[in-house]
Amino acid sequence: MREPEGVLDARYSSPGARARDWAEAERLLTGAGLFWLSTVRPDGRPHVTPLIAVWQDGALHFSTGPGERKERNLAGNPHVVLTTGTDSWTRGYDLTVEGEAVRVADDGRLRELAAAWEAKYGPSWHYEVADGHFHHGPGRALVFAVRPRKVLGFGKGEPFSQTTWTWDG
Repeated sequence: MREPEGVLDARYSSPGARARDWAEAERLLTGAGLFWLSTVRPDGRPHVTPLIAVWQDGALHFSTGPGERKERNLAGNPHVVLTTGTDSWTRGYDLTVEGEAVRVADDGRLRELAAAWEAKYGPSWHYEVADGHFHHGPGRALVFAVRPRKVLGFGKGEPFSQTTWTWDG
């Protein structure tokens, strides 16, 4: 994946603000502990839920149980937004990642992701991998990858800023 150039939107930025580098946004995505996933229900209403996610190889990865609301929503509409940041207006940086959730079912890839989950979130998030799923205790989970099509970054506090990164396709 090519590294996109950040474009500052002066309409939503303080004088003197600068566009952030993509490498800085990637560091924030890698380190973020909590994300909010927005999906669309079959009747068009939004559904938003908190979850954990791992940034790896140019994509955000999350998991969900078969039959959960978000999994059912994704079956009908794979377009999602994942959001992370802080709950402060005067400090921090928020990111929204827009893209399409694609199921990851290759056991080799899932083992790599399971190791990344545990490295980031600790032994409570240890997964076994079999038959295209994460397994944890009696349950199993589907894993999805979201490659960004568009990312918005919001700098809070002076200077306020809005940076946009986009990818082709």
